[in-house]
Amino acid sequence: MLGGAIVLSALDQPIASIAAQVRTGQLSSVRLVSEALNRIRVHNGSLNCFTRILESEALSDAARVDRQIASGINPGVLSGVPFACKDLFDVKGLSTTAGAKNRITSAPATSDAEVVRRLKNEGAILVGTLNMDEYAYGFATMNAHFGATRNPHDTRRLAGGSSGGSASAVSAGLVPFSIGSDTNGSVRVPAGLCGIFGIRPAENAIPMQGVFPFVKSLDTVGPFARSIEDLLIVYGVLANPSNERASSSVSGTTSDEASIRDAGSPSRIARLGGWFEQNVTNEVLEAVQSLMTYLGCDAVVNLPEAEAARSASYVITAAQGGALHLDMLQKDAMSYDPAVRDRLIAGTMVPFGLYNQAVQFREYFRKQVEKQFESFDLLIAPCTPCVAPLVDAPNVWIDGKSVPARANLGILTQPLSIVGMPILSVPWMRPLSSDLTTEKGLPIGIQVATWPGRENLLFAFAKRLESGGLIGSRYPIQHIS
Repeated sequence: MLGGAIVLSALDQPIASIAAQVRTGQLSSVRLVSEALNRIRVHNGSLNCFTRILESEALSDAARVDRQIASGINPGVLSGVPFACKDLFDVKGLSTTAGAKNRITSAPATSDAEVVRRLKNEGAILVGTLNMDEYAYGFATMNAHFGATRNPHDTRRLAGGSSGGSASAVSAGLVPFSIGSDTNGSVRVPAGLCGIFGIRPAENAIPMQGVFPFVKSLDTVGPFARSIEDLLIVYGVLANPSNERASSSVSGTTSDEASIRDAGSPSRIARLGGWFEQNVTNEVLEAVQSLMTYLGCDAVVNLPEAEAARSASYVITAAQGGALHLDMLQKDAMSYDPAVRDRLIAGTMVPFGLYNQAVQFREYFRKQVEKQFESFDLLIAPCTPCVAPLVDAPNVWIDGKSVPARANLGILTQPLSIVGMPILSVPWMRPLSSDLTTEKGLPIGIQVATWPGRENLLFAFAKRLESGGLIGSRYPIQHIS
């Protein structure tokens, strides 16, 4: 259901405001979590974003936060804030399914994934686990065992993947934030299609301990949120390198006026052309061009080997993914989603020489991209070639052919993934439409990339655009408290 943003409860407020009200006793964490659980019960049937709802555990953790506050203890910057995690993060006492039927009965995790621990350490309350493409191998969250996750802006459409449950839950307002993973675009694709913020962090910026692997050399962890300030707060907790209590600001992610001004300098921003404007619908191209016009930028950077970079990403993904699953494929191949199984089996047959060539090309391409950041601070491109495809017609048009969305929605994210740089997905603001028979008004995501160590420019740039009304998320579902 499309509609304007309606703020009716504390759950819809900025994360900083929610946590402040909990810390000062104005708002009970139990009450807040109960409301989130109720929203999940009401809407998950139509969205299918949650695989498990941890009601008793969440209410128990929320009660503990309330007791801490009553005793004068500060639970942290995320005090009482509900969140959910993609079902490939270890949660103590639960089997980590990674979206796979053959892992439902696997041994329960003995501890939380490091990022889950960090969030809980700051007072956040885990309310459930989220749907995904099996073993994170896809861009659609069409899961043969757990079903397809739907897009809150139009439940006939895909949420994207592989972190589709993570994006759908935040877009629908079921939780203020969530965490997912991005190997080849699995944060940016669903964030873009669901109209929210998401970030693929720089390589090694956020720990991967306790995260079920897909492609170890490409895997990253990234959060989703409905505003850039919310995303920054969560990113700050996830990227906190010590066990000490995090603050609301992050080293390297300042957003003072000077940073905002510098991040908006037209001479230091360029859009990516060539591969990043091929096979892209007019409405998506127009969104990127409108942003560049607003900024007064006309610079275009062509990465002539972007298509080869995508191919290299495919080879590395197939080879490492296939190697990871070889033993299980030999024991029980029929328990896999057929579409995932076939791709993994193909990966086991990638010649070592081809794999080695792809790895070498990755290093070459990374240096080519790094050179661009001698002249520019930010590079801009669409997240996806089109708006969210229909669940019943899950295809996109590439080179004049209709091809599966689950393998091709990431054609614009994959070439950048292998570089290892931080990339932010922001939702372009479009006129709303009540006509669900057309694609007008559906979310369009724009990815903004920078070089590692310049994350402050990403957040500052997004703050400038958000304050100017150029980017932002809208509630597609009207909640009634």
